[in-house]
Amino acid sequence: MDMSAADIKRAALAQPNSQSPNSTAELNGSEILVRCLQAEGVRHLWGYPGGAVLYIYDALYKQESIQHVLVRHEQAAVHAADGFARATGEVGVALVTSGPGVTNAVTGIATAYMDSIPMVIITGQVPTPAIGLDAFQECDTVGITRPIVKHNFLVKDVRDLALTLKKAFHIARTGRPGPVVVDIPKDVSLAKTSFHYPERIEMRSYNPVKKGHSGQIRKAVQLLLQAKRPYIYTGGGVILGEATAELRQLVDMLGFPCTNTLMGLGAMPGTDPRFLGMLGMHGTYEANMTMQHCDVLLAVGARFDDRVIGNPKHFGSVERKIIHVDIDPSSISKRVRVDIPIVGDVKDVLQELIAQLKEAQAKPDADAVNAWWNQINEWRGRDCLVYKGSDEVIKPQMVVDTLWKLTRDRDTYITSDVGQHQMWAAQYYKFDQPRRWINSGGLGTMGVGLPYAMGIKLAKPESDVFCITGEGSIQMCIQELSTCFQYKTPVKIVSLNNRYLGMVRQWQQLDYGGRYSHSYMDALPDFVKLAEAYGHVGILVEKPSDVEPALKEAMRLTDRTVFLDIRTDPTENVWPMVKAGKGISEMLLGSEDL
Repeated sequence: MDMSAADIKRAALAQPNSQSPNSTAELNGSEILVRCLQAEGVRHLWGYPGGAVLYIYDALYKQESIQHVLVRHEQAAVHAADGFARATGEVGVALVTSGPGVTNAVTGIATAYMDSIPMVIITGQVPTPAIGLDAFQECDTVGITRPIVKHNFLVKDVRDLALTLKKAFHIARTGRPGPVVVDIPKDVSLAKTSFHYPERIEMRSYNPVKKGHSGQIRKAVQLLLQAKRPYIYTGGGVILGEATAELRQLVDMLGFPCTNTLMGLGAMPGTDPRFLGMLGMHGTYEANMTMQHCDVLLAVGARFDDRVIGNPKHFGSVERKIIHVDIDPSSISKRVRVDIPIVGDVKDVLQELIAQLKEAQAKPDADAVNAWWNQINEWRGRDCLVYKGSDEVIKPQMVVDTLWKLTRDRDTYITSDVGQHQMWAAQYYKFDQPRRWINSGGLGTMGVGLPYAMGIKLAKPESDVFCITGEGSIQMCIQELSTCFQYKTPVKIVSLNNRYLGMVRQWQQLDYGGRYSHSYMDALPDFVKLAEAYGHVGILVEKPSDVEPALKEAMRLTDRTVFLDIRTDPTENVWPMVKAGKGISEMLLGSEDL
């Protein structure tokens, strides 16, 4: 049952013995937790029970407004909540028990932290008198998760629980988003107190800047109008900040070229001629060359990470002026010195930037910008993403290209795992809308694709959800095929099976003399039978001519999870490629450059 946040709040107040948020009636900590989640409009919760959270599970059993999804591994609980958050913009919520429940969740928490995803992870803890005594299933949750969360809390008094949860959701979704862990000892989940959930929260130590400095924005406008070789470079911050419309309006106004990072794909339509494709280690030739040779760079919600600019010394060898807009002041001038820093919410900053551009009398130098476009189109003429087709062996690029052509006019979400298939998906699927491309960027976590997909499908049941994966990644969370069956989340799995850990093999070929150390998958299961064993449909695809019919069949089976085991060319590499330590413009465009 799909309920709005308002419906959930009404349902909470309509439950037996429920009281208003200002009631003096006593509830136990578990009931308070459920009420807090309802007050935040939480509709879905992914988790796995255990001793330390059994009172919480008992409270969940007594309500109907929040759907709990029982995953098969705690890592998948956090990944699924993460995928839900990425696709919807809402805070994802996961629940795990103490000890191994927490440690199993760590990879999912770190994945969300690296990509700035708003999440609240509720963890069980041993009773407060047992903390520090090496009790059964005890671990130092606060200590373990401290480096990979935006903030974490250990609740030692049930009277602090509601306020702590209000703080957790506030911290998770505001400023630069991120995961927040709330550790709840078992005795706190049983203890009783009166329930009050504050309408709003103020934290003296946490006040993220929202509005950018007008003077700095004015300087940025002047610099953009004077640019001869301008470039707009955006990252995941534009997606997270819901600033897609503003970015597109800015590009329309200025006519400047634009690129997105891996995490920013979809902010600018992939089919727009002013979009130069993804930049970075596996970015397009034109996107990287434009980045290296521009004279004014507007960076919005991006962090100049190592996979984007390559060697910072090489990037800094060309003189350019950089405007950097980001909600997080620690990201500005972290790797690259910038000339005009603007700290603020990217949506607000872009709105003011657009307003000041409209007021300005000057316009960009049309002749200079046209000459710049001529140079860009010359780079674009290299057609760096061209690949040789085959009637004998399935090319992975062709699979992604075919999938895009079949789904381009449908509301489609694409998740991926990590490796070659991830890069091919980013290169060949032209994302025209934000929040449709769901993958692990910063941490590069294998195994996320299937949990991401099932989290999205629960939130977007009418949309097509495809998981592009490889035979290595899919096995890391393949047990979640069971979850898909139980909760009727019919996703489509497109496994580009090349019998290798493909990206590892590619690096071993290029940098390690072809010594393929433990990158070959010697004992793969029969994925068709495995899918069928879990109650799903499995399809083996071995010929190029069968790719399109197989994808169409998967789309036709709207109410079934379908696993496509597509046997692809094991020798195919991802091009272009910037080797580690090289500059962004020092690209290998194919095997001929080796």
